[in-house]
Amino acid sequence: MAAPKKGRGSSGGQGRPGRALALILIAMVALTGGMFLSGHTTPRLGIDLAGGTSITLKAKSQPGKPDAINETNMNTAVSIIERRVNGLGVSEAEVQTQGASNIIVNIPKGTNSKQAREQVGTTAQLYFRPVLTVTGGQPTPEGSPSPSASGSGKPSATPSAKASDPETASDPKTTPSASATTQGRAVTDALKQDATPSASTSGGSDAPAATETPDAATAALEKKFTALDCTDKKARAAAGDGVKPTDPTVACSSEGDAKYLLGPAEVSGTDVDDAKAQFDQQRGIWLVSMEFTDKGSKKFQTITKKLSAQQSPQNQFAISLDGEVVSAPQVNETLSGSAEISGSFTQQSAEDLANVLSYGALPLSFSEDTVTTVTAALGGEQLEAGLIAGAIGLALVVIYLVAYYRGLAFIALLSLLVSGILTYTIMALLGPAIGFALNLPAVCGAIVAIGITADSFIVYFERIRDEIREGRTLRPAVERAWPRARRTILVSDFVSFLAAAVLFLVTVGKVQGFAFTLGLTTLLDVVVVFLFTKPVMTLMARTKFFASGNPWSGLDPTRLGAKPPLRRSRRVNARTDHPKEA
Repeated sequence: MAAPKKGRGSSGGQGRPGRALALILIAMVALTGGMFLSGHTTPRLGIDLAGGTSITLKAKSQPGKPDAINETNMNTAVSIIERRVNGLGVSEAEVQTQGASNIIVNIPKGTNSKQAREQVGTTAQLYFRPVLTVTGGQPTPEGSPSPSASGSGKPSATPSAKASDPETASDPKTTPSASATTQGRAVTDALKQDATPSASTSGGSDAPAATETPDAATAALEKKFTALDCTDKKARAAAGDGVKPTDPTVACSSEGDAKYLLGPAEVSGTDVDDAKAQFDQQRGIWLVSMEFTDKGSKKFQTITKKLSAQQSPQNQFAISLDGEVVSAPQVNETLSGSAEISGSFTQQSAEDLANVLSYGALPLSFSEDTVTTVTAALGGEQLEAGLIAGAIGLALVVIYLVAYYRGLAFIALLSLLVSGILTYTIMALLGPAIGFALNLPAVCGAIVAIGITADSFIVYFERIRDEIREGRTLRPAVERAWPRARRTILVSDFVSFLAAAVLFLVTVGKVQGFAFTLGLTTLLDVVVVFLFTKPVMTLMARTKFFASGNPWSGLDPTRLGAKPPLRRSRRVNARTDHPKEA
């Protein structure tokens, strides 16, 4: 019975502890080398430790939607903004509501914080509208001679796009200028032609557009179109304010060199299923490709069928983002399923547009109320206090280990050092890899991990001491104690990791940093105990200092109360006392 157990102990690591130690040493060297080669020798810090930017966004009332600013829409906006910002790699961004109409966004200092600021309040209201008329971007004085705004003329430098196939799209044709009278007549004719039942939508709704345009509204739209100056950035941004998706509107190109009269929205951003930035090798340009939902694909097919039968510019499909025409491709055949937005995109602008489209449009419009710079002074003071508390706790743990376990404390301290090296290097590498940022709760999680790791050592050491108390020598005691200690350590760490995982999934913001660090250090505890503490203990059991039961080793049989003759003396006494009792 004893021989098989000894054999299993040997094969389990008693005879080959060097392999486990070599494995963890290679891992430590690789992680440390990767940290220095990547240039990230310190972990990324969160806003409470590194400082950053705090932005207050104020929700604006929307025409026709007096109750739009409500708790549901505010929470939806928080969720979308958080996904957008973290999608740019700015991890640990804090997004939360303040009062009934404000959202606070805290962005840690980092390479992408500027981009994040530009996108946090972007409404990203995307609509596909048919083009009714398109002209140059400047207003024209009354009576200026010019050709009609029919769409024929010199092409402008506005962005181009394709709907599904490069052969079915081209740059929009625009007239540099037109007289106010001619423009007004073109607007009236275009609106009359478009005054037919339409499947336009508002935010994905299937409600039909109005079947006719009142004269007063037409006149106002004519006046607005002829007077619109798209070269003025403020006028360009305000061109479509207050217009419902079901109504016709005017809009400028994103470059300001063309202005459009657009029909009711036929497809909305909610009909986009996915969007991503791609580089077209053939044309050498960046573009944004979009995939529609099943419902959106049907809408897209219906409108492209209608547009493909029209003459220019009525066969153009304007892609309007937050009131500006990003591109206006011509449609020559019925399309469905996908679309591509191309034009004067850089890689960054294409990725930014794909990001806001992928994560959805905000249900509300926001304006920047305040933008402040956050210093790390307060967080630095708290970090210093936390590190002092951690150092005191670690010192108390060391004093306890030395006083109670003596020589075994050397193994425990080496294990804590290995665990600390692995934790630090992994945190430093996770910054550029997944955007992990170290904040104050994460530091607290690392400090708590000291106790978890020390607990694993104590469980194993006490199992070994129990075996010695039963009369076994050190080397068999080390191997016999390991299976029982291993089960206890795994169960304890599993419970700790499960708690960290649940906490990470059900919480947001800084609490996730605590949960992530706690889960990471719990996993590393298992690695260190299995690949370092146990092999080192096996090697130490072969040394004279530990094997002989030196009083300073922490494994002195006499101090532990081990009395090998105890069992035999009990059996002898039992036989001697029995006749007396009889």
